[in-house]
Amino acid sequence: DPHKDLQKIGLANQTTMYKKETRAIGQLFQKTIMKKFGPDLINEHYYEFDTICDATQVRQDAIDELCDMHLSEEGPKLDFILVVGGFDSSNTAHLLEIPQMRGVRSYHINQADCISAENTIRHRNVKGDIIEGETLLLPKDEPGRKLRIGVTSGASTPDKEVVDAL
Repeated sequence: DPHKDLQKIGLANQTTMYKKETRAIGQLFQKTIMKKFGPDLINEHYYEFDTICDATQVRQDAIDELCDMHLSEEGPKLDFILVVGGFDSSNTAHLLEIPQMRGVRSYHINQADCISAENTIRHRNVKGDIIEGETLLLPKDEPGRKLRIGVTSGASTPDKEVVDAL
């Protein structure tokens, strides 16, 4: 029973969570505590730790900007966004979620050889399933057209992996 049992609360989060989500959760806790104890006593009953990794936040903001650019009327359109990083990386998985939630075509690969010469890609979807070679990267009806690709990588992904994928 929060009215009886809720006396003090601290908020700590996984370092790869979305900062916006963490702030929203924190604000909900703050409002609840202020409602119960008043604004003057908030610091005695609520504490928040900001543990979000800066490199992760920069990447999340950048991929959000790529999506904004793609979805705007005047911005250049992307063929897709490529997210490079380990399939077991939480922060890389979050980077894929951003364009997926916004309806922007995107793929998460863990290494360059996921992209084949046969115009297919092996990638991980947001559910964590590995999708094997069914996707055509290059449009069949426009041979020779240059692709416009947005690229990002997980915070701990070596630059060489990104360069190799490109």
